[in-house]
Amino acid sequence: MKTLFDQTTIKHLDLPNRFVRSATWEGLASTDGGVTSELIEAMVELAKGGVGLIITGHSYVRRDGQAGPNQLGIYSDSLIPGLKDMTKAVHAAGGRIIMQLAHAGRFASEQLTGQTALAVSLVKDLPNTSVREMTIEDIQELAEAYSEAAERAKAAGFDGIQIHSAHGYLLSQFLSPAFNQRQDEYGGSIYNRSRIHLDIIQGIRRTVGHDYPILVKLNCQDFIENGLSLDDSLQVAHRLANAGVDAIELSGGVIKTGRLEPSRTGINSIEREAYFRNEARVFKREIDIPLILVGGIRSYELAEKLVETGDVDYISMCRPFIMEPGLINRWASGDHSKALCKSDNACLESGRKGTGVRCFVK
Repeated sequence: MKTLFDQTTIKHLDLPNRFVRSATWEGLASTDGGVTSELIEAMVELAKGGVGLIITGHSYVRRDGQAGPNQLGIYSDSLIPGLKDMTKAVHAAGGRIIMQLAHAGRFASEQLTGQTALAVSLVKDLPNTSVREMTIEDIQELAEAYSEAAERAKAAGFDGIQIHSAHGYLLSQFLSPAFNQRQDEYGGSIYNRSRIHLDIIQGIRRTVGHDYPILVKLNCQDFIENGLSLDDSLQVAHRLANAGVDAIELSGGVIKTGRLEPSRTGINSIEREAYFRNEARVFKREIDIPLILVGGIRSYELAEKLVETGDVDYISMCRPFIMEPGLINRWASGDHSKALCKSDNACLESGRKGTGVRCFVK
């Protein structure tokens, strides 16, 4: 029977337990996306706190992909020295860390980037005044940017990379009919809508080799009108696995859409936790690569059950670690009381104000 504190391996990356710190925007990078001492300290706290695998906050692969203030970047070789300092510090603390590669697409901040945001397509029911529809050349250049970013991540000492294709950011927008109404080979069927993912993965593999772990964060559903469906998401998962992706982290929802956003509030009972667990069971029956589940997990007993029953392989959390970076050590010590996180999202508001993502309940 699987347990939460099994030693496991993803690709050739050995992990001490089944707990993952899901990518969490920290708001602690410099204004140009560089690593700061505060950001390194936050990563080291997670490593010392017992997290088996740390995934960085979403790191923009090009300047026009920045979503928020003080977001980590991976768009230039000049950022590698600071990133090396981060990975060295995490490894010295006994941790493992992979970098999440992202581009915000139409949700990029023109105020921060100084550039017009990229849209998969112009959609009648969405604001199109400050976005530009991507050309085929744009798509090819973006795929190359991901390859270059992955090469930088490997050079900086990260233990792997994760491609962000969830929550309505650019690669998620390609998968979603609500955002993707293209009439070319990147639109229409789910095969075409996921074509850019295969382009990116193949390019990254050519760059970093076949032994370097590649993970993908994927929406199980968008939970919006005309959004990505569960059936289509399963088809994408199969394509990703066949293309050599080493694990999938399952999430859902689209930012800025209301009740079913990825970071939900009001998680005050175990029944409200793990809000993608039903979809995870379906995925686990369908795919053979490791499955990581994120979304409102707060209770040790539920995390234990999800792993023991084989519904998932890894437990991923975001907001609980903002309040308690040492949560996993606490659970390992035998104190299995639930995470102290109140799920009020006040921590994210502080990040939007430029003061870093911090918990104000402590």
